Amino acid sequence: MERNLVYTIGTSNRLPLEFVELLKHYKIQVLVDIRRFPTSKFEHFKKENVSRFLKENGIDYLYLGKELGGYRTEGYENYMKTESFRQGLEKLKDLAKDKTMAIFCSERFAFRCHRRFVGFALMASGYKIIHIIDKDKVWIPKDK
Repeated sequence: MERNLVYTIGTSNRLPLEFVELLKHYKIQVLVDIRRFPTSKFEHFKKENVSRFLKENGIDYLYLGKELGGYRTEGYENYMKTESFRQGLEKLKDLAKDKTMAIFCSERFAFRCHRRFVGFALMASGYKIIHIIDKDKVWIPKDK
């Protein structure tokens, strides 16, 4: 396990098996849900269902959407200055010490959602961020 490495991934319209295969391909041990509202038009990505099928496939699930979820009235970059965001980021750092971790939301591409901001905040703390797009297709952002 590479230290100070965090992956991100979007559920998009992936099928459950496809999603789990991607996670296993990248050796993800714990998946952290950072959707503010952990539901989906796809039944399998609703919080209670995604947590169950991840567990069935040996992947831990944690919800941090309250602390790190998007859709903030003040804008996400302003929200990042809050104590709640800082606490969520610290929880991510603690998890990343012991396990190969990924954060996820619903957008396939991180540059379209708040995952990029969480990634940049982790990068500022010395973490390497890899945004999973597909099998063997990733986006590794440059330092800001």
